[in-house]
Amino acid sequence: MDKIDLKILDCIQENADLSASQIAEQVELSTTPCWRRIKKLEADQVIQSRVGLLNRDKLNLGIDVFVAIRTDQHNAAWLEEFAAAVIKFPEVVEFYRMSGQMDYLMRVVVPDIDEFDKFYKRLISAVDIHDVSSSFAMERIKYTTALPLQYALNDK
Repeated sequence: MDKIDLKILDCIQENADLSASQIAEQVELSTTPCWRRIKKLEADQVIQSRVGLLNRDKLNLGIDVFVAIRTDQHNAAWLEEFAAAVIKFPEVVEFYRMSGQMDYLMRVVVPDIDEFDKFYKRLISAVDIHDVSSSFAMERIKYTTALPLQYALNDK
């Protein structure tokens, strides 16, 4: 991977609908070599997929809830059961195992507090959880799906 590949990736992160010729123009390559680079980035799984970003407000999904979970069950069987249960909830858009005081963190997207309460009740009935703490985002100040590509080349 080189700087041209990073420029290609930056273009795709910004707008996945761009054609190979449009990307080629932006990164100052001809279309065929640019297309080959894109295909190699896809084959190498650097580009995992291309998706559309939807307008959450138009879909009545304006609430982000960060749910911190602590457990007293630190074993593989519990984790497998918990992860399998959480993955089934479409409201959970991000899910992480954490270091520090909380064991797991998830970001849940719902239309309102009432729907979050319904989600919460389904969650706690699905698996035994020691402690759950939820925080509602008041304002989304920065949100991006773009990764910071300046670290990709390891030029230190």
